[in-house]
Amino acid sequence: MDITSLLIFLAIGAVAGWLAGVLIKGGGFGLLIDIVLGIVGAVVGGFLFGLLGISANGLIGSIITATVGAVVLLLVVRLFKQA
Repeated sequence: MDITSLLIFLAIGAVAGWLAGVLIKGGGFGLLIDIVLGIVGAVVGGFLFGLLGISANGLIGSIITATVGAVVLLLVVRLFKQA
C-alpha cells in the first residue's frame, strides 16, 4: 500500500465516521475517533453487504459501505452503553 492509497483509505474512514455521527445525531467524536469508526465501519459494512449480496464499487460505494457499517456499529455501541 503506497502513501496515496493510505491517505484515501483514511479520508474515506474520516468521511464515513463523520457521516455516521451526523446520521445518528451524535455529532461525531473528533477526527481520530471518526477515522477509526469509519475504518471499522468499512469492515462491518463490507461484511454486511457481502451477506446481503450487495456490491458497491468506486469511491462513493466505499463511502456508502463504510458509512452503513459505522452506523450499525454506533447503534450497537449505544445499545450496549444503555444496558
